[in-house]
Amino acid sequence: MADTRIVSAILFLAVAWGGAFVDMAAATSPLPPDQQTYLAELQSQARQKQLAAGRDWHLLLHYKPNLLGGVMSQADGAAFFLSPEGKTNPQAELDAALEQFFTDEPVGRTAQQAQCAFPDRYQWLKQQLAFDHTRLPERKCERLERWLDEINPASATLIFASAYMNNPSSMFGHTLIRIDQRGQTPQTRILAYVINYAADADTDNAALYAVRGVFGSFKGYFSTMPYYIKIQEYSDMENRDLWEYRLNFDEARIRRLLLHAWALGNTYFDYYYFKENCAYHLLSLLEIADPTLHLTDHFHVWTLPVDTVRLVAAQPGLVTDVAYRPSGFNKILHKLTLLDPQERRLFNQLRHDTAPLQSETFRQLSTPQQAALLDLASDYVQYQQAGDPARHTSLAPRLQTLLAARSALKIPSEAVEIPSPTGPPEAGHTTIRAGVATGLLDSEFFEELAIRAGYHDLLDDARGYLPTAQIEALSLRLRHYNTTDRNRVKEFILLRIRSLSPINELSTMPSWKINASFEAVKEHACGNCNAVNFNTGAGAALEADVIVHHVVYAFAEADASAGNAFDPGYRIGGGGTIGLLTDLAPWWKMQLSATYLSFPLGERSSDFRSLFEQQLTLTTNLALRLDLNRRDAQDEAMLTLQYYF
Repeated sequence: MADTRIVSAILFLAVAWGGAFVDMAAATSPLPPDQQTYLAELQSQARQKQLAAGRDWHLLLHYKPNLLGGVMSQADGAAFFLSPEGKTNPQAELDAALEQFFTDEPVGRTAQQAQCAFPDRYQWLKQQLAFDHTRLPERKCERLERWLDEINPASATLIFASAYMNNPSSMFGHTLIRIDQRGQTPQTRILAYVINYAADADTDNAALYAVRGVFGSFKGYFSTMPYYIKIQEYSDMENRDLWEYRLNFDEARIRRLLLHAWALGNTYFDYYYFKENCAYHLLSLLEIADPTLHLTDHFHVWTLPVDTVRLVAAQPGLVTDVAYRPSGFNKILHKLTLLDPQERRLFNQLRHDTAPLQSETFRQLSTPQQAALLDLASDYVQYQQAGDPARHTSLAPRLQTLLAARSALKIPSEAVEIPSPTGPPEAGHTTIRAGVATGLLDSEFFEELAIRAGYHDLLDDARGYLPTAQIEALSLRLRHYNTTDRNRVKEFILLRIRSLSPINELSTMPSWKINASFEAVKEHACGNCNAVNFNTGAGAALEADVIVHHVVYAFAEADASAGNAFDPGYRIGGGGTIGLLTDLAPWWKMQLSATYLSFPLGERSSDFRSLFEQQLTLTTNLALRLDLNRRDAQDEAMLTLQYYF
């Protein structure tokens, strides 16, 4: 009997405590019972449809497969996820999203209701699960609607800004997306908004930026801004041409793109200079707009803006129109070529003083000639103002005088079509290059294999690239010598940059170079002598078109090497290089150079190198190169077949 009473008491307490727990759960639940019931129904339907495993959901959360067989989101801001497990658990994130859609609790960095903070997820799940709005009320998102009204979307355009060698973040170019407005004309497109992704860099030091960018220590954010701001930055201040690719997106696709761009305001991405950069993440926006596109899947280790433009342009039916917007500098350069010698002399005077407007020489010009000259002179002064805001006030009176004289002529400006000096970026060679070579080092034959991750050198086909700029990164050459039957790492280039900026009446920008590499040296004196080398220099270049186009350049250099080739293990010094780069034909380029370096520190020695190179472009992605060079009293000849992919 006592045992029966004890059991009854335990059962009573269990029932009492259980009821209390149920009451407590109901009291603290964020949702009323009817919404809890509907939430459970929606979560069950989503599981039955396996929505969390689908491509659309993975695109919305930026999930990518990881090495352990699961997935991980590339978004790195915790506020982007509504579940603590959301970064690696798509199902948990989907369940949490459905639950948050019932509440008014502010979420994300933007502190809005979930339906408004993540409208892309809400609209997609609403479509997939056919939400009953009597059971799941739809919130009014006033901030989002004002933003969409301001953008007024009608179409979308991918923008490519060409490379700018004097800024590490822009050496490979930059991409952004312009949202064109309803009723826009070609003249008013500068007022449209662009979606931009960029690193939030907290340093102006080029070397530090490069190192931190490679290892992902900057945060990257999406932003929107008027297009004319980027035109001022790229075209007017940095002399960068812009290429505009109109995308074949209907309004539904553009709305999906914009809703996702809005949601991305709640997060950041670790910015990796060579991988998760502007080009890569803008491709993810295009995939959101059209999930049938598989663009980011093409880039696993290395993402360059020019490669992404080439990929987008190659998608059937995706690009409907391509437009070229030349930089202010290239506009002026081309208009200069249209002047006769007398007009050019007048222009060079007007660049500094408006007094020639009163000269007899100017008055003898025809009215159209005067108009063209005044247009060019005012363009140049405005270009100076954009490049150096500190001179804006001092240049204003000259500009006003030029514009007043131009207005007095009472004739419209003649339209001038500005050709691109490079052609569209997608017309150029692809950026990875492999080569097979055979050659002779003094009296010994060798074979060589080479691979270069990117990007372009001075002898490569210049279509789509800056013709006087070279950027080579992660390049490896492996060589086998036949007589001695030995294999060597001939050279590994971490980074090699050469920027030739021809001096003319419009620009006195210096040329510069930098090299960081590992190489085999003193091969006759030492069978396995290697050195790490760092070289940098500054100089000048001149450009001319005498019979053929050529660029003459010279550098003053500092050089440091360390390795077992030297006693006591290093040498430091400097010297200079002179060179000639010539376009013998559109498909045939040649370079001659000579370098002398003296090393007073470490191993006291000197180094003289001469180089003669020619490259024939056979097709866009196939070339034949001949190298003849002399170094350390060694003569070398090498013939290489190069393939770009």
